Amino acid sequence: MTGFIDNRKIEEYLKKADPPDSKELEDILVHARDLKGISSEEAERLLLVDTEEGIDKLAETANFIKESIYGKRLVLFAPMYVSNMCNNECLYCAFRKSNKLISRNTLTLDQIAEETEALIDQGHKRVLLVSGEGMGKTALDYTIDAIGTVYSVKRPKGNIRRINVNIAAMEVGHYRKLREAKIGTYQLFQETYHEETYRKMHKSGPKSNYEYHLGAMDRAMEGGIDDVGVGILFGLTDYKYEIMALLQHIKRLEDKFGVGPHTISVPRLEPATGSDIASDPPFPVTDSDFRKIIAILRITVPYTGIILSTRENAEMRREALHLGVSQISAGSKSDPGGYTKKDHTDAQFSLGDHRSLHEVIEDIVDLDHIPSFCTGCYRLGRVGKDFMDLAKPGLIKAHCYPNAIFTFTEYLEDFADEKLKQKGYDLIERTINGNITQLKLAEGVRKNIEEIKKGKRDIYY
Repeated sequence: MTGFIDNRKIEEYLKKADPPDSKELEDILVHARDLKGISSEEAERLLLVDTEEGIDKLAETANFIKESIYGKRLVLFAPMYVSNMCNNECLYCAFRKSNKLISRNTLTLDQIAEETEALIDQGHKRVLLVSGEGMGKTALDYTIDAIGTVYSVKRPKGNIRRINVNIAAMEVGHYRKLREAKIGTYQLFQETYHEETYRKMHKSGPKSNYEYHLGAMDRAMEGGIDDVGVGILFGLTDYKYEIMALLQHIKRLEDKFGVGPHTISVPRLEPATGSDIASDPPFPVTDSDFRKIIAILRITVPYTGIILSTRENAEMRREALHLGVSQISAGSKSDPGGYTKKDHTDAQFSLGDHRSLHEVIEDIVDLDHIPSFCTGCYRLGRVGKDFMDLAKPGLIKAHCYPNAIFTFTEYLEDFADEKLKQKGYDLIERTINGNITQLKLAEGVRKNIEEIKKGKRDIYY
């Protein structure tokens, strides 16, 4: 056992276990529809489902759970890479220290402001700030300055209302400073929970310390970060091992802090400049496996947001919407300065979905989902355990649907063409009629829509 990951238990189970029969599978899925989550043992059984018919049943259950808790809405954000300087030697990453095939760049605060302007002018309201681990002791100060810069930028059609961050593991005191900078979620991927694989993939640098990296979420929550986001880079080792270890990590956080991760990210390895491993993953994850991964996560931890990036192509992202994904990036660039330059040769990895934000939003509308830029929960203190207390009894939709509608209405008024406006307002009307059953709430939503059309902005419940 390494820390709280019981490696032996996982490996012994995977060697001996057989797939569940149809009755056992049905029993687990019936239990899952109670919307209270399932046990780790039940999730382990689902990992061994190996037929397309069985995976389809997982997908149907996952979609039922997602729509029951969050409704037919999808949160949108954009990553902002501010630096690709890095002291780590992670074999799957184009940013690794020894890679001479990309140029290095750390954005100035003026450049960060320009990137922010470009994102706001696309229609974005939520940003994930991402940085390599290459500036040593000055990194946190730079990050805090960058956060302040992003928040300070105002444009005729809006501003960034919430910044989440994906930066290196730190000490507790540093997380306290990060919290004071008014971030939303602190995100850090374990990449792989398998210790031997982790050490092979992370040859040197601060990130090569498996135990320190694994303990980052504990320290973040001890430092007062309410919402943390975890993730696995699928393709480095057996995905079934990774999910079982992830569930042990989630249990650790729930037992120690009373709440698990706010989000789980599910990136697959994609080609990266100068990385043979990224182009030829040791444990490739098929689309069928990927469907199963997302569905099992939604079934097992129903109240946790599941994030899908533009690593995946448009077709997979459409399908993932019905598997339990609740947040996606859109119009993304994975290189510093990517929104204000044309050359993207210094990206961290290859993108699978190159569509603009407008194109993605139109696609989401065609799939009968409300695109959302909502930041209300963060700003009203519905975070951490308080968020879960609303999500678990199914009350969060009373906030999610109105806030999604308000932010989507802003987008329609400020950025949409006439075709999208028509489709968008038709969807909003269907959503109010079909999903907002309280008469006073529905009246309030319609009243606020009219206020937004008249020019009012940033309305939220």
